[in-house]
Amino acid sequence: MNASAFNPRAWLGGLRDRVSNWRGQHGEGHGALPVRDRINILAQPSKVMGFDQSLVWVVLSLLALGLIMVYSASIALPDSPKFAKYTPTYFFHRHLFFLILSIMVAAVVTQIPLSTWERVAPWLFVLSLLLLMLVLIPHVGKGVNGARRWLPLGVMNFQPSELAKLAITLYAADYMVRKMEVKERFFRAVAPMAVAVAVVGLLLLAEPDMGAFMVIAVIAMSILFLGGVNGRMFFLITAVLVGAFALMVSLSPWRRERIFAYLDPWDEKNALGKAYQLTHSLIAFGRGEIFGEGLGSSLEKLHYLPEAHTDFLLAVIGEELGFIGVAIVIGAFFWLVRRLFHIGRQAIALDRVFSGLVAQGVGVWMGGQAFINMGVNLGVLPTKGLTLPLMSYGGSGVMLNCIALAIVLRVDIENRQLMRGGRA
Repeated sequence: MNASAFNPRAWLGGLRDRVSNWRGQHGEGHGALPVRDRINILAQPSKVMGFDQSLVWVVLSLLALGLIMVYSASIALPDSPKFAKYTPTYFFHRHLFFLILSIMVAAVVTQIPLSTWERVAPWLFVLSLLLLMLVLIPHVGKGVNGARRWLPLGVMNFQPSELAKLAITLYAADYMVRKMEVKERFFRAVAPMAVAVAVVGLLLLAEPDMGAFMVIAVIAMSILFLGGVNGRMFFLITAVLVGAFALMVSLSPWRRERIFAYLDPWDEKNALGKAYQLTHSLIAFGRGEIFGEGLGSSLEKLHYLPEAHTDFLLAVIGEELGFIGVAIVIGAFFWLVRRLFHIGRQAIALDRVFSGLVAQGVGVWMGGQAFINMGVNLGVLPTKGLTLPLMSYGGSGVMLNCIALAIVLRVDIENRQLMRGGRA
């Protein structure tokens, strides 16, 4: 049709006639056009929830199971002269207080934007270094079993190495964002981060706390790798770290003895010495078999297995809840780590590299520490003083775990805001 011959009034009149005919054929009366001019959005459930509810429920389930097992593992401790002044519910009430406080702090942390964490990441790292130095000062840091790792704060003994894990996660993610353009150049991209990790490592080995240093090194290395550092550089750094750990073990007589005891735990000398915890942990798993002895029925927690409510909580779970209970715990941690990595990949896909690396770094933290703790309990790895995240007794450990997961939950909230067309 020729554009010059187009008559708008005639076209609208024809449209009105066609609509009238349609309404007459379908029995409709006169009135407005048969289309919706508004939709009640509030009446329709949103397909994109405000936060990851499944993540929250899995974390709360692990916290709840940890509380129950800490109570079961510690209820008999007052029978020992070392804990004679405590009531049977002392550790249960303390751990419950830590959980309530941690959940309240985590709820506040979810309100803090990731941009704020990116801005304060270097300063938080500096603060963690200062606290790691402070804990080494005599009469300031608190020593337990020959290790000086805690700062007494009244309501709890704060462990700076737990803050260092969060600080290195945030700092490494921020570092990779700033060094993204030179990530292929070793001395400009990797060397400064290696120096930072080395400083943290020296402070932790002075406590000593080699387990925490291993976790921090794995977190930093993983974030560098996930941030796109050249693969050859990554394997070179890995080789250097493995060599450094081997050198530390070879130069430390008591670490060498622990390795030899791990290789042959049932030797009489080892079973009564450096492998004492490991052998009793394995006995606990053996007694539990498939379905366990029943909640509260562990014998190894009756002063046979040291640190049953902290480092060796999984052994008590294995004895009382059996293979089924241990499998559920392992499955929950596997799902948790997988979900954290999914949130991180989603953030990176939305061009939020810092947020994505933080989420994946927390996933490495939770998965790596859980793997080491489980490996130690099961005799797969040499004995190391690392707690099971979210579950073992401890104030600063549980609190920093909850804070780290709250930050990831905030990453997920901001991801969903962006996907709905909003602003993070």
